[in-house]
Amino acid sequence: MKKLIKIAFQGEPGANSHIAIAEAYPDAEPVPCPTFEDALAAITSGEADLGMIPIENSVAGRVADIHHLLPQSGLFIVGEYFLPIHHQLMAPRGAKLGDVKTVESHVHALGQCRNIIRKLRIKPIVSGDTAGSARIVAERGDRTCASIASKLAADIYGLDILAEDVEDETHNTTRFVVLAREAIWAEQGSGPLVTTFVFRVRNLPAALYKAMGGFATNGVNMTKLESYMVDGNFFATQFYADVDGHPDDKGLAFALEELKFFSREFRIVGVYPGHPFRATFREEAE
Repeated sequence: MKKLIKIAFQGEPGANSHIAIAEAYPDAEPVPCPTFEDALAAITSGEADLGMIPIENSVAGRVADIHHLLPQSGLFIVGEYFLPIHHQLMAPRGAKLGDVKTVESHVHALGQCRNIIRKLRIKPIVSGDTAGSARIVAERGDRTCASIASKLAADIYGLDILAEDVEDETHNTTRFVVLAREAIWAEQGSGPLVTTFVFRVRNLPAALYKAMGGFATNGVNMTKLESYMVDGNFFATQFYADVDGHPDDKGLAFALEELKFFSREFRIVGVYPGHPFRATFREEAE
C-alpha cells in the first residue's frame, strides 16, 4: 500500500489552506498546525513531507509572517497554487439570518466581508482562524453567534450556511507556495517556470537600481519584488523576488549574475512550475 504524503498547513480543519491541499493533492493527508512556525517546523522535522502556506492574497496583500519566516526556515518552494476564496456566513443548526447578532472570523476574512456585516448590522469579533471560529461557534451552540468560514468548515463542524459567497470582491484569491525540505528544481524548458530568490544589496549608492538593471536589459519579467527589515534594523533590508524563467535560461542567468555582483547575500528559494492561474491575469502589452 502506497504511503500517503503528509502536508502541513496553518489553521484548523476546514481552513482555506486545507481546501488548497484537498484540491492540489487530493490523496494527501493534511496536517493542521496552530501557527506558521509550527507548520514550518513540521516540515523541517519530517513530521510532514510538504507544506501548503499562503503567501499573498489579492485583497489583503502579502502574508507578512511568511516573508519573514521563509528565508530563515531553510525550506524550499517546489510549487504554487492559487485558490479563489469564497466566504460563507454560517451559524448553529436552525439559526436564521435575523437571529445573528455577532460574527467571528479571522481579521482578514472579516475585512473581506464588510458589506454583509454592515448590511446585517452585526458585530464582528476577531478570531485566530476562519475554521477555528466555525468550530467555536458550533461548540457554543448560540444561534445569535455566526462565523465566516468555508463550506468545508460548515460541513466539518455541522453548521448551517445562512448566506453564500459573502466576500466583497469576486477576484478574492490566495496564492499558496508548496514548501519542502529539499530543493527540487523544475526542469528547464518544461513549461512556464517561476524562480524565487531572496537577496540583500551591498551598502552602495544606487545598488538596488544597478542590481535590478540586468533584468530589464535581459528581458526578464519580474512579477514580484518585496522588501522587509532584517532583525528590526531600519537600514538592513532584504528583498524577496519572483521572476519568470529558469536560472539556466540565458537572459535570467545574466540578470542573476549582475544582481549577485551588487548583492552581499543571495539565495534561490525555488524553481517551480507556474500555476495555470497566472495566465488569467497577464496584462496586455501596450
